[in-house]
Amino acid sequence: MDSKVRERNIARARLKFLESAESPPPLVPENIRDSWQRSKYLGVAISEVVVPYQPDYDRESRLVRAAAPVLDRLEQTLAGSDACVIVTDRNGWVRDRRVGELQLSAHLDRVHLAPGFSYAERFVGTNGIGVALEERRSSVVLGTEHFNERLQRVSCAASPIRNPISGRVAGALNLTCWNGPVSALMAALAREAAGDVERVLYELSTSSERALLEAFRYATHYGDRPVLCLGQDLLLANSAAAVRLTGDDHRLLREAAAELGHAPRARRRVRLTGGQSVLVRCRQVDSPAGIAGYLLDLVFEDAPEDDARSRAGYPGGGRGRGRERGHGPGAAVGGKPCPLPGLVGADPTWNTVSHIAAHCARARVPLLVYGEAGTGKSALARGAHAVTGTATAPVVVDAADPRYGPEAPGAADPSGPGDAPGRGGVSAPGDAADAGGLAHTLRAAPAGPGRALVLRHLDAVAPADAPAVAAALAAAAATGTWVVATLGRASRVPDTLLRCFTEAVTVPPLRHRLADLPALVESLLRRTGAGVECAPDVLPLLRRQDWPGNIRQLAAVLRKAATGRRTYRIEARDLPPSLHTAGHRSLSAWEAAERDTLVEALLAADGNKLLAAQRLGISRTTIYRKMRAYGITLPPRPGPSPAEGPGMPSA
Repeated sequence: MDSKVRERNIARARLKFLESAESPPPLVPENIRDSWQRSKYLGVAISEVVVPYQPDYDRESRLVRAAAPVLDRLEQTLAGSDACVIVTDRNGWVRDRRVGELQLSAHLDRVHLAPGFSYAERFVGTNGIGVALEERRSSVVLGTEHFNERLQRVSCAASPIRNPISGRVAGALNLTCWNGPVSALMAALAREAAGDVERVLYELSTSSERALLEAFRYATHYGDRPVLCLGQDLLLANSAAAVRLTGDDHRLLREAAAELGHAPRARRRVRLTGGQSVLVRCRQVDSPAGIAGYLLDLVFEDAPEDDARSRAGYPGGGRGRGRERGHGPGAAVGGKPCPLPGLVGADPTWNTVSHIAAHCARARVPLLVYGEAGTGKSALARGAHAVTGTATAPVVVDAADPRYGPEAPGAADPSGPGDAPGRGGVSAPGDAADAGGLAHTLRAAPAGPGRALVLRHLDAVAPADAPAVAAALAAAAATGTWVVATLGRASRVPDTLLRCFTEAVTVPPLRHRLADLPALVESLLRRTGAGVECAPDVLPLLRRQDWPGNIRQLAAVLRKAATGRRTYRIEARDLPPSLHTAGHRSLSAWEAAERDTLVEALLAADGNKLLAAQRLGISRTTIYRKMRAYGITLPPRPGPSPAEGPGMPSA
């Protein structure tokens, strides 16, 4: 097919795809079709390039230093040509650019394809860099295949740059030129240049990293047994190990390796977070710079042993934690969901956490629950306690209560819906006026079999009070009380307190379990008692948020939307204005107020920019400019308004 005819057909297919819900036709390459659909789902702009800017970045990073000699060589080769070579990091941030023609350089500046800007697919839609990083393979995007029409004057080919030690994608190398007859060698040149950068990256790696890589290659050359290689800032795993290990498993195995590394051919059985038992054979890897790390051969046991009997009578809350940390209470997780009362979700990580918490509650094993604020750490403890069939609610004590010391935070920060003391739990009695108030409160809490004691914000315990608090927790555990504490991910806690807990789990943040979003939304709305549901266009808006406040923030958004809804269900217009924007730049109070006013006017005008501009007393051009600046996107309307006319770009 003639290239001009092909371009026209692709352009028509793109316009039809944007105007309808149909998938692009087969004449569009498969990777381009997939990227178009992702871009449309994310609400990427089609007529303006709106990308975040990051002026302060490491200009001496290992990737930039490795790419410099390759770019220097290509810059001399491309001098005077209508071609450009670009290097980005693994997130699409442009780190270096060399252009052979001033006119092309000016065009790239206008579309922000320059150092400091991000060309990730979620910001600019289909482009060579974004597709290569999204699909982890080389990509070519020609002219009209770009999602954004302002990029259709150029064609580009990009190839991922992989770290030769870890094998992970470290960035991308992109070649861009004016749209036209593109040489078939363009993609090959991008792959070759990316390979050159990878070779320089290997030369820049440390002797320890190279020693670990050689040991890992040798161990995995024959056979497919699970192998893990651990360095100070490096983790290598073959597929047999990667599919069966989580981030918490890596931590447990690293601790075991540190103990076994000095003993040749040493072996140890380790209980992983999912309940599986694995036999670990560890070998220390040396380098000219000293100890490089450890090589672990793993033998998984699909039928984990049940050592809950040895844990059930645990009297002191984990005084043997040093060598046995990470051994679970004998819970076999498998792939089956573990529903806890009042909680929902089928995400694998959440499923594992639920299993461990439930088995710890049954075996009365002291549990430490990590997680960001709002993830539902205390709710997890309540749900696991309810699984045991007890009729008593957990006693909840918040170490961040200002009564327990002048240095503690001023107020408790709920870590999930219903996490505050007294809501689904029982606040502990006791006078906290004296210096040992927290320990006194813990000792005064009801204790015994069938009871649970939850200490929130363990990091708020004053160091001077740590021994007394640890003794109080150990005394509660000795009576058969299930002891649980919650803790933020980056918090520091005295080892005296950490030794009180045999098990530890990490509750995943909401942004890492978006597959559970529909179930969470339904559950949270059910709590309102009004029989409210969400319109189909609401969930896509919720999915694209980062949710720094996690489930607590989601609950607040839904509660407010349900209260102010205009129909029997929550519509997109009922959501806060901030959820209608795709920008990731921090806004000042004035900018946030302006954005909210603009979104409210657009929603009130049913998306009609002209009408919204008239009501605000500004021009329609200003409306479009502000929408681009704030990344405002609105749900699509059934058709163009007569006042706006056909052919106007939609946000």
